[in-house]
Amino acid sequence: MSKLAKTRTVAVVLTTGLALTACSGVRSGGSGGDGASGDASITIGFSQRRLAGSDWWATLLQGAEDKAQELGAEVIVTDAGGDTVKQNSDVQTLLTQGADVVIMNPQDPTGVAPAVSAVTQADVPLVVVNSNLSDELASQQFCYVAEDQPAVAQGLGEAIAKVADERFGGAKVKAVVIGGYSGETVTDLRNEGVVEGFESYGGDIEWLPIRYGEWLPDRALAPVRDIATANPDLQVVLSLSDVMLPGIKQGLSDAGILDQVIIGTYDGQMSVVKELIDNPNGPVQADASNEPYRQGQVAVETAVAAAQGESQDSVCPDGEMWIDTFLAVPENAAEFYDPSRPF
Repeated sequence: MSKLAKTRTVAVVLTTGLALTACSGVRSGGSGGDGASGDASITIGFSQRRLAGSDWWATLLQGAEDKAQELGAEVIVTDAGGDTVKQNSDVQTLLTQGADVVIMNPQDPTGVAPAVSAVTQADVPLVVVNSNLSDELASQQFCYVAEDQPAVAQGLGEAIAKVADERFGGAKVKAVVIGGYSGETVTDLRNEGVVEGFESYGGDIEWLPIRYGEWLPDRALAPVRDIATANPDLQVVLSLSDVMLPGIKQGLSDAGILDQVIIGTYDGQMSVVKELIDNPNGPVQADASNEPYRQGQVAVETAVAAAQGESQDSVCPDGEMWIDTFLAVPENAAEFYDPSRPF
């Protein structure tokens, strides 16, 4: 299997005998710990930036909840709905509810400073997953769990550059990146990587200004339609999330240029991997994964270790933990396709 990043192994000492109950999206876990009853429960507060409209975020949380069930920990989930002010409030609520450790998927890398400060002042470990904190705030986290975003995105860009070389023969191409939010670290890192990778194309590249789809298909549609209508000679679209892809494709279709565009995308959604198998000559030519289910699992493993007093040096020595990923193209997509999972 082609790997773009490597995961460090997390050693977790399990706390057993914890009784937990499940409910939809607020408090989850399960009864059935392995040890004697009466051991202290670890409560994980999970502050999620947004849930609605994204299977990726739902899969991230499912991985976290399943791993918590396995390890005998309780997870309390809050949904900020894309609102940084609410996320700061959510984290305060999680601390009030007795969270022993907080996992945060931050909406804004600097705007969550009040939440980070509150966790630090409460002497509670902070694990960040998926979206980054700013460099100034990252020093206060126990660990950041994600894929190595610049490296994964660079691999995607290189794969699309190869397709463009074959199709356009080194002629000048017009390209655009579709990201999540302006000023967001995740968007910036992926954009940096995918642009660097695509710069390996053998001809001149005209980069159109990046457009933003807020990681949602309905939010991506209009900006893509607008830029495609204004640039009917657009040839390459680099999407920084599969979740936006339906809106991106609709926008290109509305502008009448879907069939002429090469698309590279990012997330490893199985429906997209299947598209690479079924339509190898179609617009989508590569998809880089980032394993949301595994990110959720590893975030919880790391959180439990932190709550049990494991040192950062032993669990997350560099403050970052990268997840294994794959890069699917039409030639190898069948190797990675698994219809039993969404990503």
